[in-house]
Amino acid sequence: MQSILIFLAAGAAAGILSGLFGVGGGLILVPVLAFVLPHQGVPADIVMQCAIGTSLAVIACHSVASSHAHYRHGAVLFGVVALLAPGLALGSFAGAYVAHLLPSATLKHIVAVGAVLVAVQMALDLRPRTQHALPGRAGMLAAGAFIGSASALIGIGGGSLTVPFLTWCGVEIRKAVATSAACGAVIAAAGAAGFALTGLSAAAQAPHTLGYVSIPGFLTLMVASVATSGFGARLAHGLPPRLLKRLFAIFLCFVAAALWLA
Repeated sequence: MQSILIFLAAGAAAGILSGLFGVGGGLILVPVLAFVLPHQGVPADIVMQCAIGTSLAVIACHSVASSHAHYRHGAVLFGVVALLAPGLALGSFAGAYVAHLLPSATLKHIVAVGAVLVAVQMALDLRPRTQHALPGRAGMLAAGAFIGSASALIGIGGGSLTVPFLTWCGVEIRKAVATSAACGAVIAAAGAAGFALTGLSAAAQAPHTLGYVSIPGFLTLMVASVATSGFGARLAHGLPPRLLKRLFAIFLCFVAAALWLA
């Protein structure tokens, strides 16, 4: 019962953050899963793979809900999503395969470093200078592949990479956030599929899993995150998020320290 309550709270927070900042909430979901899954019978040597795979499965669902909420505001640039999608999907699937090959302890440190980098980006509100143009198809494919692979390795929807990339290309920030949410659905779906497939041989080690995806964790977190993602999107169109970003950055630093030292 305690695990269910923790999952519900984490899922709700991830859904709000997805809509508010264009991030998938994975940096909340992955640490929670990493600490709870061992108590549900997941072996230590695959716990991070299961945490990341489950996080991506949840993000795939609430990114769709968040994208729909942004779509109603007319902010999603579907042409941009279409250009990035092939690279995002290929990169995310490849990232899942790389994660399958890495020791769980190494993945834990990668997630911790990723949390710190995202915290710095959010706290300082770092944005690259606008170049006023999206790259061509090859450039969009390469950008998508990088964003997808990096995101899959740490279990996030890629908003912390996609939003700065799009703003660098001259996309207005609210449209960048909205478009990033749609891109997150592509990243997460491909990544979750990759973790489910690469983890099939390890699934027998852990109860109630599909490859590296925990079914109970996915269902509980998914319900809570989808229910709250629309609320986060509405906040993004009505409130200045600067203070919330800095508070979230502080939280991420604590998360990174806990993961690194665990």
